[in-house]
Amino acid sequence: MSRRTPIEPIASRDNPRFKRLRRLVEDAAAYRREGVVWLEGDHLLRALLGSGQTPQAVVLTPAAAPLLAELQALGLPPSVAVWWLTPALMGQLSALACPVALGALARLPDAVDLDAALPTVVLDRVQDPGNVGSILRTAAAMGFAQVVALKGSAGLWSPKVVRAGMGAHFALRLLEGVERAALGALRVPLLATSSHAGTWLHQARLPWPCAWVFGHEGQGVDAALLQQASLRVRIAQPGGQESLNVAAAAAICLHASAVARLGAATPHASGMLRRSEPPL
Repeated sequence: MSRRTPIEPIASRDNPRFKRLRRLVEDAAAYRREGVVWLEGDHLLRALLGSGQTPQAVVLTPAAAPLLAELQALGLPPSVAVWWLTPALMGQLSALACPVALGALARLPDAVDLDAALPTVVLDRVQDPGNVGSILRTAAAMGFAQVVALKGSAGLWSPKVVRAGMGAHFALRLLEGVERAALGALRVPLLATSSHAGTWLHQARLPWPCAWVFGHEGQGVDAALLQQASLRVRIAQPGGQESLNVAAAAAICLHASAVARLGAATPHASGMLRRSEPPL
């Protein structure tokens, strides 16, 4: 690592750069006003670099300085600004029990239009950031390419959602604040979950590509969206609980779609991948 300037950590809470970081961390909607996303931890920065993008700035404590050379080997340009913080100030930017020593600022991606043909996940007023981030992570893992957050859902780029997504944001086409009427443009079947009605998921013939819609933690999928769906499914729960957490339900449904997709592609493998075939 070669830097011509000495390391002089920001030590004051009144520093304008630190104040900006605090806004991004504490205000879930600040990323929209600032046009910048806060990435906490080197895992998210590595995911950003892996997607071919470059951060606006790297934020770290002097103790984490050796990570810079490693990150540069992964594609971090030496010209990227580095903001050094004292451990005390870095600790104020994290809600984790063990605060990380590194973070980054990345430009908020430009808004994109709905791609009507992509395998999609629709969030209908899902409000818990942990649930939203978990669903994004599962969507990316199961081969879905687009996530559409309808109005009333948690901000997709808020710090808690980004942290829970564990890098999935950089593998997905993301739209937020979308009106329900926009879903009429989808050219893939809309599938919805219901806790009390519909076809049992394990018996359903799941189409691919498709668009799964998952609803509000307490109210479920909006009644109008349920009527719009071409298939409604429910998940068997032999244990007898009234309902599942929305992130858990999404994981089960998206995995079922992935398995059905693999089964259609490999009819003689009982739904399992052959060793010679690549994963999703």
